[in-house]
Amino acid sequence: MANLLVVDDELGIRDLLSEILNDEGHSVDLAENATQARIARNANDYDLVLLDIWMPDTDGVSLLKEWAATGLLTMPVIMMSGHATIDTAVDATRIGAFAFLEKPITLQKLLKAVEQGLARHASRTAPSVAVVSAATVSAPAPCADLTVPQLAASMEMDAGPHAHQGFDLDRPLREARDGFEKAYFEFHLAREGGSMTRVAEKTGLERTHLYRKLRQLGVDLARGKRN
Repeated sequence: MANLLVVDDELGIRDLLSEILNDEGHSVDLAENATQARIARNANDYDLVLLDIWMPDTDGVSLLKEWAATGLLTMPVIMMSGHATIDTAVDATRIGAFAFLEKPITLQKLLKAVEQGLARHASRTAPSVAVVSAATVSAPAPCADLTVPQLAASMEMDAGPHAHQGFDLDRPLREARDGFEKAYFEFHLAREGGSMTRVAEKTGLERTHLYRKLRQLGVDLARGKRN
């Protein structure tokens, strides 16, 4: 699990980024302006910061420059803006910004930039390597290559005399279907390390529908992250 700071004066963007990054297993602090960002940075060592450029008190580029001058720019900083010019992005990069994301930010670009930023941070600080490695290793990929009996055992499914591919077929259709769906979602949660964002992409469901479905089936969300 990585420690991240999201700085943006728009509540909707802060909440959205926080939800996505929390689903990825990260710890996320929020700041709505440069003043709060300074306080948070002075109190914590972050693995990565997402920093908006246009803010009401101090703009993000000035704050980035301030951190660089005072020795606090020890983590990758990803700049965000919906109105910045190319010159602004170039200036931020020269000061020390790791990357620049243009709003509206797509999920794919966000996750890719964060992943690359954390990898850069891990390569620079040995202690961070251990922390990031422990946080980013999801359920073992060989799970996808297990035989049917092994997969059934790993998901604690009934492999009795009426079972077919690990499912008890000697049950009413609705119960059998619910059993399959529960195992299906548990499998994808385990494979994606508990990331609801990636499971939603894999299964083709909206996040709200996915949450509702998992609660209905009694799926243990914490289990996917533990695995």
